[in-house]
Amino acid sequence: MKIKEIISEEVVGNVPKRYQQATAGLNKFRDKQFADRVYELNRVMMAVASANGKSPLSPEIDSESWAGRNNIAVPYTEIEQEMLKQAYGAVGSHYQDLNNGDVRSQELKSTNKVSPIAKKKPNKWGV
Repeated sequence: MKIKEIISEEVVGNVPKRYQQATAGLNKFRDKQFADRVYELNRVMMAVASANGKSPLSPEIDSESWAGRNNIAVPYTEIEQEMLKQAYGAVGSHYQDLNNGDVRSQELKSTNKVSPIAKKKPNKWGV
């Protein structure tokens, strides 16, 4: 066992020359809050997918989605909502009810109003 494996000090090392020579490009990045590395990687890669490297991003991507770094729970009934509230209290989680207790599933106002399929055009015989 090496002494480096025994001593666990928080020391950030330098990139070895060997890594720099063996890679075509090497970037290291984090968000401003040093919070969630996996989420940050997801958002950056989404932005990369819509970028071309020359013009500004179109459409612009938010740095965080509406759900962001939060976990999401979707209760189907009022009882399940109350069960979640009890669980949040038991473990000390902060929660926000975005639908203000309304667990009904509703159709969008545009449902059955506009068809994505064009109406059939009759031929010269009316069929």
